[in-house]
Amino acid sequence: MNFSFKKDKTPSVESLMISYNDQDCSSTLSARLSSYFQKIPVSQPLVFVCIGTDRSTGDALGPLVGSKLASYNISDFPVYGTLAEPVHALNLADTLAHINNKYNNPFIVGIDACLGQLSSVGSIKIGDGPLKPGAGVNKDLPQVGDIHITGVVNVGGFMEYFVLQNTRLYLVSAMADVISHSILLSLPYTERLSATSAYPSSP
Repeated sequence: MNFSFKKDKTPSVESLMISYNDQDCSSTLSARLSSYFQKIPVSQPLVFVCIGTDRSTGDALGPLVGSKLASYNISDFPVYGTLAEPVHALNLADTLAHINNKYNNPFIVGIDACLGQLSSVGSIKIGDGPLKPGAGVNKDLPQVGDIHITGVVNVGGFMEYFVLQNTRLYLVSAMADVISHSILLSLPYTERLSATSAYPSSP
């Protein structure tokens, strides 16, 4: 869970944030992702790391996205962090070590839930640089990602763990649908073999 929801200190591209129920959300997110992906050499692995746990409704955004991506038959795009095999605080460091040992200079997309202001709940953000999991609760966890995607699932600032447990599953699931669909729409710009192998219906 990425409790910290602050602007990147030195982003090269301004972060994008849009509500999941905006009618242009998927196309806007996919366009921004495409702008990143088309710059990645075909020889450079593109890896998705979806952080969170299925033991907390609010913190299940990452694993839900990971499970949806894994179901799309996109074999050229490794996905870590699903409902069946979540990536969380206890195994995050080992997972990142495994990825860096297995793949040569991977381009990592970090995906996580976060808490924010009431007006931002339901918003999805794409930004440069890594996620900082656990920053808001003083957990010393590795940073994740060359870019990051975060979804504001509830209001932060007080009793975060309780808030996460009482986050609506509908909201988290709907945001996961939009994020995974947006990622899928952007993959053809990577020019990898499985980028167009499967397309879900729009969420």
